[in-house]
Amino acid sequence: MPSETCLFAGQSGDTVDIIRRFDWAATSLGPISQWPDVLISTTRLILSSPTPIVLLCGARGVLIYNDAYATFAGMRHPEIFGLPAEEAWPEIAEWNRHVIAMGMAGKSIAQENLHLPLRRPGLQDDAWMNLYFNPLLDAQGHSHGMMCIVVETTNQMVATQQRAQAEAELRAANERIELALNAGAVLGTWVWDIPNDSVTGDERFARAFSVDPLEAGNGMKLDHLTPAIHPQDREQVKALIEQTMQTGGAYRTEYRIIQTDGSYRWIEANGRCELAADGTPLRFPGVLIDIEEHKQTELALRQLTQTLEERVGEAVLQRIQAEEQLRQAQKMEAIGQLTGGIAHDFNNLLAGILGSLELIQRKLPASENPGLVKFIEAAIASANRGASLTHRLLAFARRQSLDMRPVEINTLVHVIEELLARTLGEQISLEIHLANDLWLTRSDGHQLENALINLAINARDAMPDGGTLRIETHNTQLDEATAQSYQVPAGDYLRLSVSDTGSGMSQEVIRHAFEPFFTTKPIGQGTGLGLSMVYGFVKQTGGYLHLESQVGHGTTLNLYLPRLHIEPAVPIQVAPPQALHGTGERILVVEDDTVVRMLIVEVLEDLGYQLLQAGDAQSALGLLEQHPALDLLLTDVGLPGMSGRQLADAARQRQPDLRVLFATGYAEGAQVRNGYLGSGMEMIAKPFSFEALAGKIKAMLSD
Repeated sequence: MPSETCLFAGQSGDTVDIIRRFDWAATSLGPISQWPDVLISTTRLILSSPTPIVLLCGARGVLIYNDAYATFAGMRHPEIFGLPAEEAWPEIAEWNRHVIAMGMAGKSIAQENLHLPLRRPGLQDDAWMNLYFNPLLDAQGHSHGMMCIVVETTNQMVATQQRAQAEAELRAANERIELALNAGAVLGTWVWDIPNDSVTGDERFARAFSVDPLEAGNGMKLDHLTPAIHPQDREQVKALIEQTMQTGGAYRTEYRIIQTDGSYRWIEANGRCELAADGTPLRFPGVLIDIEEHKQTELALRQLTQTLEERVGEAVLQRIQAEEQLRQAQKMEAIGQLTGGIAHDFNNLLAGILGSLELIQRKLPASENPGLVKFIEAAIASANRGASLTHRLLAFARRQSLDMRPVEINTLVHVIEELLARTLGEQISLEIHLANDLWLTRSDGHQLENALINLAINARDAMPDGGTLRIETHNTQLDEATAQSYQVPAGDYLRLSVSDTGSGMSQEVIRHAFEPFFTTKPIGQGTGLGLSMVYGFVKQTGGYLHLESQVGHGTTLNLYLPRLHIEPAVPIQVAPPQALHGTGERILVVEDDTVVRMLIVEVLEDLGYQLLQAGDAQSALGLLEQHPALDLLLTDVGLPGMSGRQLADAARQRQPDLRVLFATGYAEGAQVRNGYLGSGMEMIAKPFSFEALAGKIKAMLSD
């Protein structure tokens, strides 16, 4: 079983660090090596999610959660990490017992706006949440606990309560206004003599309009009062007065009048226009009522309603986005597990087929069987094409073995520029624009070259009538929001962009573009593995692949690669070729596939090595006890029981300087060589040619 570091390679955060150093053997879950696959894959999934998610594992509901849930837990984090749910949240122990029982029974639960009295120091105790529980089911349908997605709705519920309180205050204010009217509590009264244009008012009216009480008592023109009305309200007041003068009857309006300190105050004007028998307006009496408090309450309620709607909208949008990201991640993870497993099995089969063909080719003289040579060569070529297909599947599944080193992207682009130009043909113009101060990244240079060539070939096929392919590099930064949507940490990245002026893609095609075997090309013209391989490779190196396309307007693929903060890479010196034959060195071959083990032993014995062989780690350890010191251990990574790396560590306890060569169908525990291999260790991927195997062994023994 791979180590915690390898399982969570490329992931970071507070909870990731806790998982790596936590003493899981002391819990009911036991060491991570004993965890079921569904618990490991789900743990990796939630650690990349921006939504609070917690796992209640096993019959006791041991808590494993992500950084977002740690924030939700407040100051209880990190003490509750790894505790049974009842001990972590004793105030809701009964609820958690119910949840765990449902989860172990394989049942889902959904609860909207559930009120739970949580004691979270630093956060509000009363909490409301939308909780979505799903059981952790393995391939046999057995449940290993429950996964809970938490959408806290406390703010929305509190806002709803505040809104209800504000509405109650508004009703109370209206009641006070009604009482004030009934009791005659008004700001002032007026009478307008319309034929003489003379407005008279009491002292309170004069103070409201900031005019001389004596002048108001003697009468003043209506225009003398207009400047006190807010400029935005004047046209409305004027129009309503004119309308009332034409029709007679009641008059009511609200507007703002200026105060002595320069501020404005809301008032309500109630009056009635009296008309002569011929319809001529004569008299217009009325009262002023103070509605400032009413207006302020109304404004506060309107703002609260708007804020509440915005919060609810944001919460709903976040939930939709989180659910969509989770569904997409689960789909890609499931496809990756399927394709990775298939590729692993085929690699072992192909290793046996290719090895057998190579031995036949070695042992069957061409001069004696000229008619069989072309058939053997055709079979080898077909098997190699199968190996290429499985390597692409491993790239998508993020289970290929990577040789991670500092890489200068601009140098890499210049190296393959001529190859790209020949590949594209004369109809397509190649434009390259590289940033002068481009940062370093840490990647597998050969795989990155393959990715760039794949993107160029896809672009060429999208431009059958010719066009322009543009390759650009830039330094860029991803902020928190963008990084969350890309499911990578925020920070510095290099952007390698490949753009074409081709036919473009529809939204439906974009949704499936990175899935293996999906292609829009005619049958026989594409495998559908190009983009999926690039997608898996970029994700495995800690980056992100972003696709932008529009039908008829071309396509752009942006590879975001993490910045590496070290000195420029030192060019790799290629060692001169050496003779492949051995000189009697002792090699122990450990391989559980009988055919592959037989072929390896046959070839290496022919090359002059002394061979021991075993089908599993326990048998290999027995041979180490019985025989003298070895020169090299050649072991498969995925052995039954003890893994290849565990076997190597055990062997080095007996022989510390033992050289180790790992063979792998896919390096599930060694996605990145630098994180898996120690000193004096190398790796070779199945299926391999015996010439490559012999060269690798010779190079290791010559160091």
